[in-house]
Parts: sequence; C-alpha cells; structure tokens
Amino acid sequence: MSDNRIFRLLKLLATLQTGRPNVETLCTVCNVHRRTVFRDLDILKRCGFVIHFDREQRRYSIINNTVLPDLQLTLDEALAIITLCFEVGDKVHIPFLQAARSAAIKLQGLLPPSMGDQVARIGNAMQIKPEPVNPLTEAESTFVAVRRALQHRRAVRISYKSPVEPEFQTLLHPYRLLFNRRSWYVIARSSLHRAIRTLHIGRITALEETENEFRIPKGFTMKKYLRNAWNMIPERGPDQKVVVRFSSLVARNVSEVLWHPMQRVVSNGDGSIDYHVTVSGLNEISWWILGYGKEAEVRQPDGVRELIRKHVVELAKKYPVE
Repeated sequence: MSDNRIFRLLKLLATLQTGRPNVETLCTVCNVHRRTVFRDLDILKRCGFVIHFDREQRRYSIINNTVLPDLQLTLDEALAIITLCFEVGDKVHIPFLQAARSAAIKLQGLLPPSMGDQVARIGNAMQIKPEPVNPLTEAESTFVAVRRALQHRRAVRISYKSPVEPEFQTLLHPYRLLFNRRSWYVIARSSLHRAIRTLHIGRITALEETENEFRIPKGFTMKKYLRNAWNMIPERGPDQKVVVRFSSLVARNVSEVLWHPMQRVVSNGDGSIDYHVTVSGLNEISWWILGYGKEAEVRQPDGVRELIRKHVVELAKKYPVE
C-alpha cells in the first residue's frame, strides 16, 4: 500500500472519529472522487472498523467498541455510573444488558486508587431493589435481530402471538426498542395493521431478516407516539380526564409519587385526595386503580367507572358471598 493511500486512510479515519461526515465532506477532506472514498471505506471495514451509514441523514460514523476517551469524573458521577451499572448488570438483570457489570468493573479499574476505594465503600452501602423482570431466556436472538434491523433500517418479517388476537404474520419496520413494565418491547410499523404498534419481544415466535430498507417518518418521537398514555399503550380517540378519590389510608402513598406527568392532586378536608390526570386511553389506568381496591373510587369519566364495574362483577363470581 502506497504512502499516499496510508495517509489518506488515516485522514479518513480521523474525520470519521471526530464527526458524522457525508460523502461530499470525505471527498473534500481526502481530495478524491466518491468512488475512491467508497473504496477506502471498504478497506477500513475489512480491517475491522465498524462503519455505520445513516440512510436518513446520509452520513457516516465509526463505531468503536473498545476505546473510551479519558473522562474527568467527579466522585458523585463515578459513583452514580458504577452503582447503576453493577445493579443493572448483576442484580436487576435487565435482559441483554449484562455487559453493564463488566463495564462497571472496567470503569472502576480506571479510577485513581483513592477515588476507587471511596466508590467501592459507598457503593457497597447502596442498593437498588428492582421490580421482577421477564428474563426473555429464549428471545435473545430475536432481540439482537430486531436491534440490528433498527440500526440498519431493514424490515423484518415476523410471526406474533398476541394475547388478545389470533397469531399473525406481518412485516415490521422497527422504530424504537423500549424496556418497560419488566420486559422489552419494539415500537414498529406493522404492514398488516398499517399502523405503529407496541409489540412484546418475547411474543415474537418467528423472525426473518429482509433486505427491504425503510425510513423512520420525519418527526417521529416516542413522546408523540405515546401521547399521554398512562403507561405505554396509547388508545385511539381524544384524551380524557380521569378523577379518582383515594381514601386517607392510601392518600399519602398516592400523592408522593409522580405517576404521570399530567397529574394533579387535590387534598380534601377528611384526609382523602382527588387525583386528576389526563390520559390517552382508559384501559391501562383502570388496572392501576384496581390495585388500590376499595380505597379508590372513580369520580369520572363514566368509561372508567364501567371498566371497574365489569371487573368487580367478574370478581364477585369468583368470590361469591356465602
């Protein structure tokens, strides 16, 4: 390989590491034609560099899995990162994020001895108690394939076993991966439903990767998609205001938690509270209300009252009064 080409490849590599250039920028920096840039990029890939091309923005970036630039961390920053990584990778067991633990060990090893000792001592006195999670034991290959499809903007053909409808096949355009409510979900456009759906990774029974490219719609964000959903499933129709009265027994428990960004709590003279919130869909919030049993009374709307009433009727059948 000539000295000129080596110099050009180093220049190309430096440009990729310091920004997200398009092909025109690379041509200008290296003073070559597009064809030469593509050829040089191919050489870098064959040398083991992972180069990603964003089809939407038409820009390149280099993914380096082994090098972390020097960081000037404060004690609080180091403690927060290492504690979270240890908990996520070693105790919380969020599926497919086990590498967090090894990352924490490496980061701790890079700290100055005095700071490392302090982090270890304080970290041992802190613990995050997680909610139970779905281990998704048999779904790792599915998760990796969906993540790869999202990264490269390639559609996947899947079979899906829904709990509320017959098993179906569809072509998915993955937009986001979301860990919520103890498990992983993919937010994707389904060709069968002609709409964006929230699908549980563990319920995908078969997956085939395709070469079909797609683009995420301009302006798509999780905030716009979720709207004011109580948790993660927005429903069709206008948002609705829900008012729930909680007894004094649970009033403090409810009021001290930010359950939803649109909530408002009003205290009553008898120690009870009225919980006000505007949501995009009523089913999810009805399950939350049911969790408080007789200590919660829905004041509005009638739609939520009816959902609760139906559950109470069915419960009464299972627990008849003798």
